[in-house]
Amino acid sequence: MKCALPPLQRRKKVRSNDSEALKKYLEARKKIVDEALERYVPGVDAYPPSLCNAARYSIFAGGKRLRPILCMAAAEAVGGDSDAVLPVACALEMIHTYSLIHDDLPAMDDDEYRRGRLTNHKVFGEGIAILAGDALLTEAFCLMAAVGGSDGEGLLTVIQEIARAAGFFGMVGGQAVDLESEGKEIDFETLRYIHTHKTAALLQVSLRAGAILAGAGPQELARLTEYGAKIGLAFQIADDILDVEGDVEVLGKETGCDGERKKATYPALMGLEPSRAQARELVDQALTDLSPFDERADPLRMIARFIVDRTS
Repeated sequence: MKCALPPLQRRKKVRSNDSEALKKYLEARKKIVDEALERYVPGVDAYPPSLCNAARYSIFAGGKRLRPILCMAAAEAVGGDSDAVLPVACALEMIHTYSLIHDDLPAMDDDEYRRGRLTNHKVFGEGIAILAGDALLTEAFCLMAAVGGSDGEGLLTVIQEIARAAGFFGMVGGQAVDLESEGKEIDFETLRYIHTHKTAALLQVSLRAGAILAGAGPQELARLTEYGAKIGLAFQIADDILDVEGDVEVLGKETGCDGERKKATYPALMGLEPSRAQARELVDQALTDLSPFDERADPLRMIARFIVDRTS
C-alpha cells in the first residue's frame, strides 16, 4: 500500500474551560483522527485480509485518541495548524495500538478484553495479532516518512524522537522492566522508571512532535516537554487507581488485574489516597508549565484536568 497523504481541510478550533467544552473538543478531534485513520489504514478489502482486518479491529475499537489529540493541541498551542500534523498524529495512534495488541498477548498481560471487546489475539489468534501489531508499527513510520513540506529537518527530528520514545529507551524498555518486575518487591525509582517510560514517553513525544512541526520556540518546547512528562506520569497513576476501584462496565476490561499479577503500582507502594494526591499534584505542576501560553493552550489545560478525573 502506497503511503499517500490525502489533502486536508482547515477546521475550526474549539476553546473553552468547562467540562462540556472539553467533551465537545475531544469528540471533534477524535472524529478528525478517525476519519484520517480510515484513509491511512488498509481497508477491509485489502490483502491479506486476516492481517488488515486484525489491525482495523484494534485501531477502530473506540480509543480516546489521546496521543494524536495531544499532538494536534500542542501544534495549536504554539500557533500552528493541527491539520498539518495530522499524519504524524495518526502514526502515534498506530504505534499506541500496536503496543496494546502486544501487551494483551498471553506472553505479556494475557488480557481477554479491552475497551469492552475481546482482545485481538482472542479473535484472530496469537500469530496474526503479533503481525497486526508489527504492521501498524511499521506503517506508522511509512506514514511519517511520506509527510511533505519544507521543514524536512524538523520532520526527521520528530521521527527520531518518536522512535526513541517507542523503543529501547521508551515504551518498550518500560514494558520490559514492568514484565520483569511482576511478583517482585521493587523500589520507588524502578516504579517511576516503568511509568515514565512505558506510558509517559509516548504521551510526552506526542506533544513534542506537534510543537516541533508547528515551529515552537525553545522555551515553548521546553515547557510543553515538562507538561508532557507530568501528565504522562499522572495518566499512569490514574490508570493504576482505576484498576483498583474502576467500574468494569465503564473501563471495558477487568479490574484488579494488577493485584492478581503482583504488578508494581502506585497504589500498591503508596496507597490509594497518596497516589491520588500525587496525580493531582502532577497535574497542578503541569498547569503551571502552561502559564506563559495564551488561550490557544486551553485544550491542554482541560486535558490535564481530565486525566485525573476520568473514569476510563
